[in-house]
Amino acid sequence: MNRTKEVMEKLAARPYLTDGGLETELIFLQGMELPHFASFPLLETESGRAVLEKYFMGFADIAGQAGYGFVFESPTWRAHPAWGEIMGYDAKALDRLNQQAIHFLACLRGNCGGTAAGHLVSGCIGPRGDGYVADHLMTAQQSKDYHRAQIISFAQAGADMTSAMTLNYPDEAIGIVSACQEVDLPVVISFTVETDGCLPNGTLLRDAIETVDLATGSSPAYYMINCAHPDHFNDALTTEQPWLERIGGLRANASRMSHAQLDNAEALDDGDPAELGAQLLALQRRMPHIRVLGGCCGTDHRHVSHMCEVH
Repeated sequence: MNRTKEVMEKLAARPYLTDGGLETELIFLQGMELPHFASFPLLETESGRAVLEKYFMGFADIAGQAGYGFVFESPTWRAHPAWGEIMGYDAKALDRLNQQAIHFLACLRGNCGGTAAGHLVSGCIGPRGDGYVADHLMTAQQSKDYHRAQIISFAQAGADMTSAMTLNYPDEAIGIVSACQEVDLPVVISFTVETDGCLPNGTLLRDAIETVDLATGSSPAYYMINCAHPDHFNDALTTEQPWLERIGGLRANASRMSHAQLDNAEALDDGDPAELGAQLLALQRRMPHIRVLGGCCGTDHRHVSHMCEVH
């Protein structure tokens, strides 16, 4: 069976949850230091893995109790060359840690008992540059060359899929999709938007999705929006147009602040968990093709528990 079709059939069978704002929870709620907002180094120590296990299993338990599937998203948003080099990780070390992340999550999935069969393990990719600013711009080919190694690591480790998060312009997304096509790895493309509903480089969300689909033969399994509050993108989802049916997931920020304001914030804005959950559930009811709900910056288990029909 086509691997993307297999993923989509699982998602069609029941709604799914994923986790919340991993890095913001660890930094602001647990008082941990994560240099360069990177959580993947935690995989290298027993204590770090224990923190990650407690974090992910808390969300998986919420999903299991509600009868939902769960997407285990690897803590590898920064585990690629540009950020790895800054932190002293070479290509061999990044390959080891990216593969370890997938094996680690596969083990956690195995601990989920009877609900494990429907859960998915996804390798998370972040942008080459800053998630909030369209910098270090690449052509689609440059993006493919840049992200290929991490994608190969995920494929070799047996990931069910990969999710490219917080992308802010289409060309980087096209390159990632192309690299995934080469290794037959299902891919989810998640764009972030500003308070006006546009990508940080000014591209309309509609145009970004249509551009990637046109360039890749509609290869992404689905698209997501992440690292934005529902108030920032709700208006963009009110029209009835074919591109909207390509959106299959939402990972929302707890805060209504802009990216610039979040960057300068000294305290965590965790918003209103119940309100955020209600907003996302309302969008899912209106757009039933949205199958995956989760959080991003400022969210934790409280927020995600309110994204279930039963909590």
